[in-house]
Amino acid sequence: MPKDPPIELSLPHRVRFTRGAFAVDNMALADVFEIDGQSAQKVLVAVDQGMAQAMPGLQQQIEKYFAKHADKLPKPVGFRVVAGGEQTKNDLSNLETFLSEIDKHHLDRHSYILVMGGGAVLDMVGFAAAVAHRGIRLVRMPTTTLAQADSGVGVKNGVNMFGKKNFIGAFAVPWAVVNDLTLLDTLDDREWRSGLSEAVKVGLLKDAGLYRLISKRADMLGRRDRALADDVIQRSAALHLQHIAFGGDPFEMTTARPLDFGHWSGHKLEQLTGFAIKHGEGVALGLALDVTYCELKGMLAPEVAQDVRNTLATLGFDLYHPAMDDADALLAGLDEFREHLGGQLTITLIEAPGKPINVHEIDRDTMAAALGKLREITQATPVG
Repeated sequence: MPKDPPIELSLPHRVRFTRGAFAVDNMALADVFEIDGQSAQKVLVAVDQGMAQAMPGLQQQIEKYFAKHADKLPKPVGFRVVAGGEQTKNDLSNLETFLSEIDKHHLDRHSYILVMGGGAVLDMVGFAAAVAHRGIRLVRMPTTTLAQADSGVGVKNGVNMFGKKNFIGAFAVPWAVVNDLTLLDTLDDREWRSGLSEAVKVGLLKDAGLYRLISKRADMLGRRDRALADDVIQRSAALHLQHIAFGGDPFEMTTARPLDFGHWSGHKLEQLTGFAIKHGEGVALGLALDVTYCELKGMLAPEVAQDVRNTLATLGFDLYHPAMDDADALLAGLDEFREHLGGQLTITLIEAPGKPINVHEIDRDTMAAALGKLREITQATPVG
């Protein structure tokens, strides 16, 4: 019998940028909900603990907004504060507790969960939303630079097990993503800076112009110039969205992870440090390592590798961490990276900004030499 032709599915992926999302005259959030009349629709609000502490009147502000637009919005049935940071993904009791909230409020597939938080909170709550009733409508409001520029736009959700990031998870397209840029004003400098490494990454992979902008104005960006930061964050998010929508493999069915430049070692460093470093800091370390490897392999011009290191350092990132002293432990991240996706090892590197290349083998001696070079650079004079 002839094979049936493949069926292509089309799913909406709504991403909105705004400022002051809960101002009662701002319709950006209200417009992404849909009241279909099929059930008494509800919304459960989940908020990152750090955001709740930074904005003590947030619950009242949200309740006022939903009351003002009651004709367009589902009825709020709960306001849950959840632990922020990687701890929320490391402890499965957080997942169980949130699932119990979904059950307690009798949410169904026509209900919504509105989650405000950084990438870890979005991952945990998103996973709960994906598996409860096989999918509850999720509206994300990322509250960190990293989540607005990168992970909050994605379709991945998960929690950690066995000391491995995202060991269990699910792909699920969120109902909508609303990026309120004013929420980033509540972040301290370290948290705010952390997400910039993902903007550097996506520029190096997909938009040399964006990378050049970041490189030339790294000092301004590191000082949190608002207009520049807004532009960089939105351009980074747009590139991620374009890849997910039109890249041909949104649910990672192949062996490549083309947006994970610098991530094989970044993820491992998070694990090796007990998550003392933030994800964006791990990515910055991973980028510095991988461009140095590309330089030593003759794949990348030395001046370009140096420019990437300079850019990361000027933004305020470290280029080396003591956990990198144990090369064998770090290089074990290559095997974990392959295992997580399955199939052949596929690592995305670059030949130039905007020119990615996939490789299926890593020369471990050269990678160890790259570690040594980074150690020497950081022990000598600061990069930049």
